[in-house]
Amino acid sequence: MSSIFSKIIAGKIPSYKIYEDDKHYAFLDINPNAVGHTLCVPKKEVDKIFDLSEKDYNDLMEFSRKVALAIKKSIPCKRVGMSVIGLDVPHVHVHLIPLQSMEEATFQKKVKLTPETFQATAIKIQNSL
Repeated sequence: MSSIFSKIIAGKIPSYKIYEDDKHYAFLDINPNAVGHTLCVPKKEVDKIFDLSEKDYNDLMEFSRKVALAIKKSIPCKRVGMSVIGLDVPHVHVHLIPLQSMEEATFQKKVKLTPETFQATAIKIQNSL
């Protein structure tokens, strides 16, 4: 059974795409901790990050770094935090979260955004790649 992320990658579920290459897909988290909260996922469906091959793991980190640098350029923040938890969706995903404080890294406080804000944020980050 395909994960929700595989369905997003396949275009069966809409997303606010930030960037993709032949092996990865980055899109805004629909339930973000902060404006610009982005998920980076491999297109290949693997449940746990340490089940990735060493090459696939390193490729995902390189892809995530590229996206994180674009987030830092386009979203005002002290730093871009990275988190890999993987309990909610059985598909490897890296959270990139623009941080002003530790509170935004805890997944306890969420922000509500309009579709227009999501779209504008995606475009800002895309333009920084």
